[in-house]
Amino acid sequence: MIRRTLSLSTPRAAVRHRAGAVLLALAAALSLAGCDRQRSAESAAPVSAPMPAPPMGYGGGMAMKEQRARAPQAEIAASQSDEARQGSGETALQRFLAVRQDLNVEVPAEQLADAWGKVRDLCGTLKCELLSSSLLRETPQQPGNALLEMRVEPADVDKLLGALAGVANVVSHTTTSEDKTSEVIDVEARIKNRTEFRDSLRVMLRDTVTKRTMADLLAIQRTLSDTQAELDAIATQRKVLAQQTSKQHIQIQFTPKRALVQGGDGYSPMAHALRNAGDVLAESVGALITFVAAALPWLLLVVLPVGWLVRVLWRRRRTGKA
Repeated sequence: MIRRTLSLSTPRAAVRHRAGAVLLALAAALSLAGCDRQRSAESAAPVSAPMPAPPMGYGGGMAMKEQRARAPQAEIAASQSDEARQGSGETALQRFLAVRQDLNVEVPAEQLADAWGKVRDLCGTLKCELLSSSLLRETPQQPGNALLEMRVEPADVDKLLGALAGVANVVSHTTTSEDKTSEVIDVEARIKNRTEFRDSLRVMLRDTVTKRTMADLLAIQRTLSDTQAELDAIATQRKVLAQQTSKQHIQIQFTPKRALVQGGDGYSPMAHALRNAGDVLAESVGALITFVAAALPWLLLVVLPVGWLVRVLWRRRRTGKA
């Protein structure tokens, strides 16, 4: 009986043990599944949720309107600043122009010297530099003419030309300009570079810490002299460019006025020939005198001896026949 009881109790205990193990495994599986769902939910949710939009009340509506109004104003301000920068970049580059004006004016022959003197004296009262002046008065052999060449500042050019129009008739007026900007920029850059190089050489000569030989000092002194001479030449070139670009070069040619109408009658070739008949006759007589003076030596040296020889031969031939 005891053996049978033990045999019957043993299977029941094993079954219970197995059932408890199954229940424990099921509970562990359920707990693991719950943890996986929680983790998946956390991973699916965003890390930082966006802030809720403010209510479109009075404050929110005004804020949006101000933000929208500020956007085009910022764009306009940015474009204006860009235009200002571009404009400042354009105005920063100054142009240097060499302007030249050539004028040809006519003045009555008897007023030519007076008109020339008035314009020349006016140049002395303005910011004007007289370069050259010449006057040739009228003679019976040639007409008179005059010339003025000057440099005038642009502010006084109109005054000079206005005064010139009051004393003479402008026949031709030519204005030309040459851009010297690149030359001026190049010369100024060379002046800056040579000046810095000269200053560095002077510092080297004044340096008493560094030990240099006499040959080195002489080489530095020679280079300094050459640099200073080159700098003086460049400075002179800059002064010439400044004169060409700061003042206008004006040249005025004065010529006597020639009238084709006299006494209300038209131009007559016969009257003109009669007026010039004396001159033509005098020129013809002069040409004849010149021809005689040129032919007289040949007449004495060649024609007379040859004529005498021909006469002698002709006489001998005539006496021989007789």
